[in-house]
Amino acid sequence: MAGQSVEGELRFAVLGPVRAWRDGQELDLGTPLQRSILGMLLLREGRAVTPNEMIDGVWGEDAPPRALGALRTYVSRLRTVLEPDRPARSRPELLTSIGRGYALRLPDGSLDLTRFERGVQEAEGARKAGRPHEAARSLRAALSLFEGEPLAGTVGPYAEHQRDRLVERRISVVETLMDVDLELGDHARIVSELIALTADHPLREKLRAQLMLAYYRCGRQGDALNVFTETREVLIDELGIEPGPELAALHQRILAADPTLATVEAAPEERDEAADPGPAPQLPRPAQLPAAVNDFTGRQEIATRLRTLLAGESSPEGVPLVAISGIGGVGKTALAVHAAHLAGDLYPDGQLYTDLRGHADEPTAPESALGGFLRALGIPPDVIPDGLQERSALYRSILAERRILVLLDNARNAEQVTSLLPGSPGCAAIVTSRGKLADLPSARLVDLDVMEPDEALSLFSAVAGAERVSAEHGAAMDVVAACGFLPLAVRIVASRLAARPSWTVASLVPRLADEQRRLDELRVGDLAVEATFALGYGQVGPSPARAFRLLSLPNGPDISTGAAAAVLSVSEIEAESVLESLVDASLLEAPAPGRYRFHDLLRLFARRELDKTERPQARTLALRRLLGFYLASAQSAHRLAYEGSMIPDNLVAIGGGRSFATAEEAVAWLISEGDSLFAAINQAAALARTADQLLPAADLLLAMEPLLESGTHTREFGQATRAVLAAARSLGDAASELRVRYVLGRVLFAGNRLREAEEHFRAVHELSADRGEKIVTGEVLNALAVVVGRQRRHTEALELFDRAMRFYRENGVPAGEALVLSYSAREHLGLSRPEDAIAAAERGLAIFTEIGSGAGTARARYHLGIVLSRVGRLTEAVHHHAECLAFFRAGKQRVWEQRVCSRLAETFIAAERYPDAVRHAEQALVVSREIGHPYGQALSLTVLGKALRGLGDARRSLDCLRQAFDIFSRLGAPEAGDLKPLLDDAPLADAADAATRPVTDGVVEAVVES
Repeated sequence: MAGQSVEGELRFAVLGPVRAWRDGQELDLGTPLQRSILGMLLLREGRAVTPNEMIDGVWGEDAPPRALGALRTYVSRLRTVLEPDRPARSRPELLTSIGRGYALRLPDGSLDLTRFERGVQEAEGARKAGRPHEAARSLRAALSLFEGEPLAGTVGPYAEHQRDRLVERRISVVETLMDVDLELGDHARIVSELIALTADHPLREKLRAQLMLAYYRCGRQGDALNVFTETREVLIDELGIEPGPELAALHQRILAADPTLATVEAAPEERDEAADPGPAPQLPRPAQLPAAVNDFTGRQEIATRLRTLLAGESSPEGVPLVAISGIGGVGKTALAVHAAHLAGDLYPDGQLYTDLRGHADEPTAPESALGGFLRALGIPPDVIPDGLQERSALYRSILAERRILVLLDNARNAEQVTSLLPGSPGCAAIVTSRGKLADLPSARLVDLDVMEPDEALSLFSAVAGAERVSAEHGAAMDVVAACGFLPLAVRIVASRLAARPSWTVASLVPRLADEQRRLDELRVGDLAVEATFALGYGQVGPSPARAFRLLSLPNGPDISTGAAAAVLSVSEIEAESVLESLVDASLLEAPAPGRYRFHDLLRLFARRELDKTERPQARTLALRRLLGFYLASAQSAHRLAYEGSMIPDNLVAIGGGRSFATAEEAVAWLISEGDSLFAAINQAAALARTADQLLPAADLLLAMEPLLESGTHTREFGQATRAVLAAARSLGDAASELRVRYVLGRVLFAGNRLREAEEHFRAVHELSADRGEKIVTGEVLNALAVVVGRQRRHTEALELFDRAMRFYRENGVPAGEALVLSYSAREHLGLSRPEDAIAAAERGLAIFTEIGSGAGTARARYHLGIVLSRVGRLTEAVHHHAECLAFFRAGKQRVWEQRVCSRLAETFIAAERYPDAVRHAEQALVVSREIGHPYGQALSLTVLGKALRGLGDARRSLDCLRQAFDIFSRLGAPEAGDLKPLLDDAPLADAADAATRPVTDGVVEAVVES
């Protein structure tokens, strides 16, 4: 048994179920929660664990209110189990209290994981010393300690994370063992083992390569090639990628029958005592790494990844080279030093370090750095050559027979570090730089981002004091968020707090909330975020520096290449070149192709530099160019999305913009740029001092009308319309006011706030008449008619539709006529005139089809489908709704998608196809909830309730109808009155529904797919 004890000793196991033994007898460790706490203490190997860490690690987000008390109870029980003979009130010797935390003092070698790692280290030493048989025995002995799934029987986020880590560790050691067995010529013996391993781990290319090589050496070339084919299929199917270069190269070598892959002879068993080669010369062992940061926090995943990269397993023929880049203050040096210490055991001959001062006016010359390295390696100063090439050659010659890790900190560019890199596979190098160093050959690039929120909070706690921070958790999160989760900023603020006992965490929040003084708050002693940013900013040329300043002006979360080109008044090609140079300098981020953004603190720094250098007029013009680009692009989008509309032709363009090939592309652009568009509108409304400055923002809101149909930005529309409306009233700008009140009316209508929407639409109509402005006259009459009709004032609605029709005919707008006809059909139904309804809907569809309007045709089919469903022509209704549903889904018009799904459900209810009705009603409900559309939710719940009633599920049906009634009532919608009889008397409602159900035209065809 792997974890069992030797007599008189206490032993523990985590490489399987968490277990413990004393004197050969297994101990009862209690419940899974208690075992989880013990497992966490065991894996910390004597290091203290705070109660908060334990609660988060064991319970996670589901921690009970009294988790701390439960934790203390479990700890007390574990102490009793581990030290049953301990006198009462005496201090525990094993599970001790350290500060507010706990630590488990483990006897040496008592944990199976410790013995596993020692076995692996012994194997590595034996392998390096040329004793592969001994290495194989050590690896197999270490792997035998695993007894199933690690940490089995434990629960919580910590156990899950550690379980994954241990599983990964085991399989990596297995891969090493397979390599050793292949070196020993044991390929025939391990084929079956490798078949089982690749079946369990189909995506591990290393195991696949080992199986290919084993097959090949057994003379089974066909099987080896089949493994590659199967691997390629699995990688493409599962990950969408091709096999890596190493596997592909092995495949080519097997195809070519490379003789170097041929069978190796089994290595003879090595003797216990090797021949003594004589004493080796003793060279100095440099240890130049800076001290590890005591409170290094977070970054565990990337630190582990760096150690793996430095181990060189993925490229045994080359020098492992890692280049870490990122903005100033992100923690590049701290991470590099931490990773170098983690990898210290991999490079026993020492570590070299130099600060290349790449940000300084005079960075460290490579010759100077090489001189320091050579002296550290034991070369007398008078022997060191003068030239760069000679020093580099001597340096690489000395490193050729040694295993040394080199850390090159703060590099300016690839040219500065190239001559400082080792040349032999036994060594490795880490380079840090603000630049990306994409031109550094063979480097594995690591772009270091800011910390995760929980990591930043942990760093803040470590510096400022855990108790102090935990008492004000919410304020602490606000503080680290204001720091943009930048490690340097977090450390500075935490240090200031630690030095001021009278301050509270909450007192920092208003200090950091003021963007004008935030950078001033982020300084302590010699540390300052602004100074760090200035070093990187000072390295770029005049053109990128000006672009950096100007691009900080827009308030949007990010910016596209086209929009940046407008701000900078250059072509898109020129803009992309400048933007990419700023990304390379870590002054901008590129979250997606063609999109760029600032870190929050870098934006504040850029704006401060902008205030120093750019005139107010230049800033105003830059923002106006951006607004012009957005307006022209949205104008093109509106023209495609609403073919035949008068609105795009009446917008006042103030610049060039994007063009689109299809309506779907246009709407997709509006959705993707939505946040940036609203930010530009709100910024323009805040800065406008004249009507001419405000009108483009109002026009942009109007041009974005198709975005309303997506349902993705309803709240943003409401905020922006009110901001522009307030500015328009302040400036006495009637043109902007009528545009924005029309959009606001549409927003209110979408929320079923019908009376308010009607008020705004009537005001827009009056303003348009007073000004003689036709930009939205037809649209607002149509919208007013729809709002009035929704309130079941059908005659008044038809009169408004007639006025809209006359306007469109007088102005030669057939798309407007078709729109009116389609919408008016439902008012004819409301007046019990089905023939007129069908005629109007069919005529509207015919006009839209004739002029080739895809969006108009889809809307016309929607209305025609409603009419046909109400008169019992159900198959035709389903056909039209299926056609328009496909269009709306393709165009991501989710408001319309929800409407059509609800109408399809109604039709299937009429056809007594209740399962199909339930399916479409549930789809409508999901969409309406995702886009935050209460009226749509109520409609969806209504038809879902009716469909469930048809299935005989009375309880769920009643629940849905009650929810719908509550929402309709809250919205003041007349549909609430329609539902009341169904809720008052469900059986009578069933009968009434059956009595009023229209006569159908036969079996409805199954033409709609979910």
